[in-house]
Amino acid sequence: MLRKLFSSPLAGSEPGDGPVEEVNTNPAATAADTAGAGAGSANDLAANAGFDEIYQKATNKIPKTAWGIQKLREMAESPHLAGMNSETKRSAILMALEAAGARVEDILQDAVLRQKALNEYEEREENRLRDFEAVKTEHNRAIQTELDRITAQNMARIQANMDEIARQQDNFRAWKKRKTAESETIAGVAALLVPQGSAQANAGGSPLAVVLERASAAYR
Repeated sequence: MLRKLFSSPLAGSEPGDGPVEEVNTNPAATAADTAGAGAGSANDLAANAGFDEIYQKATNKIPKTAWGIQKLREMAESPHLAGMNSETKRSAILMALEAAGARVEDILQDAVLRQKALNEYEEREENRLRDFEAVKTEHNRAIQTELDRITAQNMARIQANMDEIARQQDNFRAWKKRKTAESETIAGVAALLVPQGSAQANAGGSPLAVVLERASAAYR
């Protein structure tokens, strides 16, 4: 569960200032996402299986023989054969195999079985990867849907706040108009108390200010 995006409203807050609803995704999916976020998980695809393990678990069991493709590879990579061209190296290997009584057919069969084991493992892991992608894609879709819902909810709250601001601004402008009318009324009545034609009669400012200036001049 994600933390709240906003804190709880203060007392006296206007409508639309309430807390944002929490993002409550599937706990199991969230846990799986968190667990799979790091590298080196025991369920990592194709990450932990060594080739020896793959060969041992192959559907077609690979016979254990003194001479196989692995032994032949070690021979081919031997420093004693380094620098030889391919044909010379081939002749040397065949001579060694003949001397050891190893059959070329058995070695080739070993190579075929190992390649099949690798292909089987690759196909199995590829299927696992597709399943993994499907699950994670569905998780992402659910998360995106939840985020879209929360975003829409908060956009509505933002719009409500903007509408409230506009309403309060309209109320204040309307009050200022009433205040102007009230001030003019007060000034008109107050003007009855001071002499007309004072030097300040034509002074700038509000009507009440003009009247007060006239009164000040009259009663000095």
